[in-house]
Amino acid sequence: MEQAKQKIDNTMNARRDDAGYNNRIALKPGRVTEMRKVYDDILKPHYADTGRLPPYDDRRYQYARTEEDVRGMREAGLLAAQVLDYAESLCEPGVTTEFIDERVHMVIIDAGAYPSPLNYGQFPKSVCTSLNECICHGIPTPDEQLIDGDIINVDVTVYLNGYHGDTSRTIRVGKVTDEVEKLCKVTEDALEAAIKIVRPGVPIRKIGATIHEIADKHKFGVVDKFVGHGVGKEFHSGPTIRHHRNNDFGDIELGMTFTIEPMLTIGSTRDVMWKDGWTSCTADGKWTAQCEHTLLVTETGCEILTLSPAKKVLGDHFIRAKR
Repeated sequence: MEQAKQKIDNTMNARRDDAGYNNRIALKPGRVTEMRKVYDDILKPHYADTGRLPPYDDRRYQYARTEEDVRGMREAGLLAAQVLDYAESLCEPGVTTEFIDERVHMVIIDAGAYPSPLNYGQFPKSVCTSLNECICHGIPTPDEQLIDGDIINVDVTVYLNGYHGDTSRTIRVGKVTDEVEKLCKVTEDALEAAIKIVRPGVPIRKIGATIHEIADKHKFGVVDKFVGHGVGKEFHSGPTIRHHRNNDFGDIELGMTFTIEPMLTIGSTRDVMWKDGWTSCTADGKWTAQCEHTLLVTETGCEILTLSPAKKVLGDHFIRAKR
């Protein structure tokens, strides 16, 4: 009976039992509804009205060294974490990614913040929802319905009082296979291990080496096309945080604020970019997981600004670097 029900669910969602990884046919673009509105009194980032993608400057780092900046980053990070916890509560079989976007949008603007992805380079929605083989930047649509056994990365960024807080996690929808569960868990472990080596003076490239070593141990791929980044008063800036082994120059500095957001794959790390210019999916259709935190570098390690109030996955949010 359960198998029959799953087959009906898959057919309704244009994903059949007889094709593709985990009995899903490839994702396809859906309808994109109009951009949602925000309240007139909400402080907006500079791109909100124009949709113009700001230039990315890898040499421009962002710091929180004053009391005002630290407080602003903490407040933005906390709100982003709370919104992500709320988004996870919505991810059940039968729910559409459009519904997730609608609810996330409302909870952000009701908190007096702006949903950072909205009209960033003309991105049409308030949150990224990346399902199964979608590596990142999936666009919510009423045509994409969650099915038991799916995984979905929900990427939340809020702009609160002039500061961005950026976080994501891969959410299991119902019961996933053992292989998919391992993918999600190893991705989380890789992020945690990378966070634990963050402290002033550590080469930035060590972050990627740490993540890649864990992925290799479990025979997962590491996506090298998409990176972590500086975050603060600007949505994206330097330093570029690569999640694979690399030879980048530069050391972590006190007060830096940046994200680490590894993307691991079961199969190929190559991607196929959709015509929308945002949605990136694995070339072989195998599934991928991602998780992300915004960090503030302290004298002895780092503070996780987007740690989930509900989960407290990494325990105390002051992480002391390994010596």
